[in-house]
Amino acid sequence: MDDMVYFRKLEYQNEAYEALCKRCGVCCGATTSDPCSNLKKRADGTCECGIYDTRHGIQVSASGGMFACVNIREVVAGGADYPGCPYCGNGY
Repeated sequence: MDDMVYFRKLEYQNEAYEALCKRCGVCCGATTSDPCSNLKKRADGTCECGIYDTRHGIQVSASGGMFACVNIREVVAGGADYPGCPYCGNGY
């Protein structure tokens, strides 16, 4: 398989995986006392990341704490389990 075909396949797989995200914010602390400062409330009361496409890297929590926002695959692989999260296999 040539490199371009391989990289296109990887890109497609990543897009399909990212499409699973409901952008609820649970993995970003939306249900805790110190969520990520980039979470934005929707009209229906749920949350979403205001910088979703550029979220990876150092971010700031609501209280000013710093943390590294990482790919959800890394979080789930580390054993995190968010009820209702399609990444964790719990469905919505």
